[in-house]
Amino acid sequence: MRITSCACCAGFNLYSSAAAAPADAGGGAPGAPRSGGTVEPALLEDIAIASRICAMEGVFDAFGHLSLRHPGDPRRFLMSRSKAPALTNADDIMEFDLDCIACDQRGRGMFLERFIHGEIYKVRPDVNSVVHSHSPSVVPFSLVRNQMRAMFHNAAFIAQGVPVFDIREKFGATDMLVGGIEKGRELARALADKSVVLMRAHGSVAVGPSLQHAVFRAVYTEVNAKLQLSATLLGGPIAALDEEEGRLADAVNFASASRPWELWKLKAAGAA
Repeated sequence: MRITSCACCAGFNLYSSAAAAPADAGGGAPGAPRSGGTVEPALLEDIAIASRICAMEGVFDAFGHLSLRHPGDPRRFLMSRSKAPALTNADDIMEFDLDCIACDQRGRGMFLERFIHGEIYKVRPDVNSVVHSHSPSVVPFSLVRNQMRAMFHNAAFIAQGVPVFDIREKFGATDMLVGGIEKGRELARALADKSVVLMRAHGSVAVGPSLQHAVFRAVYTEVNAKLQLSATLLGGPIAALDEEEGRLADAVNFASASRPWELWKLKAAGAA
């Protein structure tokens, strides 16, 4: 795994030449998956900073996690060891195969719900980053019949629809955590081709073609939820974006995701 460019800037196809690499064998420990290769230190730092951004913006608290598909091998992804997101640094980033087995665990704790990430990457070759959070304004929309709707242009991606994953529909009473491949698969099925899926009485997942886009969507899903709650309190019909308005506005947002990213990154680094 040797990279010279950032995965955040381009999509991956699971049937690309990278996917045709030799079968998994040999890793950091006997039986561990083979690493996808060396990752640029700056990219590892960006993953850590993204966690800190989500904490700074009220998307993460002591819990929550995000990941990035490996830039050199679409069958691998990168995410932090189990740690409070605001405390994450580049040395915490681990590599996993899509079954969520660590390539080089070295005794480090792993997020129980890493299967959210692996199963989405398996079925969504257009997705290169995943953010799972319990952002407080979003959770209520997983509990009621009122659907989340796009309140403003920065949350235009919501206009395509936000499904709700209810873990009890297939698994009955559980601890509410996506702690295995089968549960992760069902969550990925509920997400389908959308940008965000809610998890009943739990939280949400936002995805994107890059780290910047996934963080953008996670942050603005939380902002949108606050705005919708405020609009509902005002009473009367809500003139939310329709699907076509959402499509048009999201195209503009898609091209501008680097602007908030650079601001958030500066703030998270303590420089602003």
